[in-house]
Amino acid sequence: MKEIRAICRPDRLYGLRRALRAIPGFPGLTVLEAKGFSAPVLIDNPSLKEALTDFTGKVMLCTLVADDMVDSITDVIMREGRTGQIGDGLIWVLPVEFARRIRDGSNL
Repeated sequence: MKEIRAICRPDRLYGLRRALRAIPGFPGLTVLEAKGFSAPVLIDNPSLKEALTDFTGKVMLCTLVADDMVDSITDVIMREGRTGQIGDGLIWVLPVEFARRIRDGSNL
């Protein structure tokens, strides 16, 4: 089992949610409001640097998935989240050793 986390632009969330729901067996998604900024050294334009190195509103997506779903889900996040601009976000995947539903105590 893996946890997929991603930071993306809030305006990309609607299309992303729609595309993730279309994946057979998609387990669900938690969305958190987040703030962050891009690394200043990555931005060449001085006026853009000032705008993108101040805290900007983002969303963080979190989901727990079976190992065999990681590629399809990260592909959807990349496709739906991409604008081609600095600040599109980041995806990372973490191993999960244990997960249990609070409702009934069942293991995931």
